[in-house]
Amino acid sequence: MADVNRGQRPLSPHISIYRPQLTSITSILTRITGNALIVAALLIVWWFVAAAVSPEAFARADGVITSWFGDLVMFGSVWALWYHSLAGLRHLYWDTGRGMDVPTAEMLGWACIGGSVFLTILTIIVV
Repeated sequence: MADVNRGQRPLSPHISIYRPQLTSITSILTRITGNALIVAALLIVWWFVAAAVSPEAFARADGVITSWFGDLVMFGSVWALWYHSLAGLRHLYWDTGRGMDVPTAEMLGWACIGGSVFLTILTIIVV
């Protein structure tokens, strides 16, 4: 039988009081960067295939990759690669059963974020 008082009950307060933890944000970021790396890899493969097909196709692909949009995608890909790599190392550390307490997990999350930004800047400067 249907609940006749359904409209009079308060909604669950989880939406108004929930604060995302750093570990959940870094987990979501790991998934996003993994998918972004797939898109960047497809763009690079398109560039290589275009180089093998014809000079016109290569000029078109090279124009996209060397444009401001392509530079933005490649810069984001460098950051995504570093972040995804550091997050993978963090997961390997967790697989040993260490670092599972909240303060250590948060410290490792900040280390992944800060380390990826630092390594991205270093990579861009060196390359």
